[in-house]
Amino acid sequence: MKEVVMWQISSNKDWHYLEEKFWWVKIMNEVPQDARHHGEGNVAIHTQMVLKSLVTLEEYQQLDEQSQEILWAAALMHDVEKYSTTVIEDDGAITSAGHARKGEGTARQVLYRDISTPFFIREQIAKLVRYHGLPLWIFEKPDPERSVIIASLEVDLKMLAILAKADVLGRICNDRQELLYRIDCFIELCKEYDCWEGPKQFASAEARAHYLLKNGESPEYVPFEQSAVEVIMMSGLPGAGKDTFLRQRYKALPVISLDDIRKEMKIKPDDKSGNGLVIQAAKEKARTYLRAKKSFVWNATNITKQMREQLISLFMTYDAHVTIVYVEVAANLLLQQNKQREAVVPLAVMEKLISKLEVPTIVEAHEVVYITKT
Repeated sequence: MKEVVMWQISSNKDWHYLEEKFWWVKIMNEVPQDARHHGEGNVAIHTQMVLKSLVTLEEYQQLDEQSQEILWAAALMHDVEKYSTTVIEDDGAITSAGHARKGEGTARQVLYRDISTPFFIREQIAKLVRYHGLPLWIFEKPDPERSVIIASLEVDLKMLAILAKADVLGRICNDRQELLYRIDCFIELCKEYDCWEGPKQFASAEARAHYLLKNGESPEYVPFEQSAVEVIMMSGLPGAGKDTFLRQRYKALPVISLDDIRKEMKIKPDDKSGNGLVIQAAKEKARTYLRAKKSFVWNATNITKQMREQLISLFMTYDAHVTIVYVEVAANLLLQQNKQREAVVPLAVMEKLISKLEVPTIVEAHEVVYITKT
């Protein structure tokens, strides 16, 4: 029987060791914070206080060991992008708008490139970083119910609440009790909308997609019409193995391949205006299939959420059932497989693509399938 090895971001949790090992920890010493909200000082001091608070929490101690390691890593990384987003305003206030969103990407990059991390553990940590402020600011959202439901589909809200509590206890501020009260209210909101014990459950994939993608008013609404056509959207970095998976799984379906269209039109990959023509031609092919109610595969990298959203909006205009198939291999294997491709992607381009990677989640389509070797 194969032994299950528990993942850790580091077995040595001494702060000085972490500073020497990880550049993104060391740089925290150089990042100031507004004394009104962080009287303790810079991000390094705050993060150390958060980690110390975290391990003393009863909720944390009740978690299994692997979950504790995941949450500890998320706490270590929760402010990882304050160094690039911190601004000192004219009135002396210090802000770091967008650090959580940007931090998700950095956490993903570090855990993909630098620290060998299983796919689902990496994505849990990245999403905890992304949403770590939500329990404190949920009632300032335009639609708190929708925000909680979406978050529940991407992150464990119980673990998120624990992280938020440690984040509050790991600082010196005058409004600590109010912030802790906000977390309690967040927990009650999660329970009210059936998101506390797990992700929000919908009657069907169509019901979930209607609520999330067609701006449905109620999560309880169940559409009567079923999709007559299915679109398989491939997603993954060049060399990850999308074509191989397609040949094995979807060889009976017609494939719209941007690479093939580019070859037919004799357009180079770095030709920006030419690539616009390629996408237009691909979309017109898609419309032809959609009008005919004929299922097909859209084969391209589709590594950013914005690109996927544009295409899925088109597909769902024709009431298609959209499944995203995300393919990933370990970083070292990815670069090896890229060298074996007919059209090798230059290393500099590959590095840029990796830095843009946004892994698809169930909030984007009817279904998401993960094919991973990490």
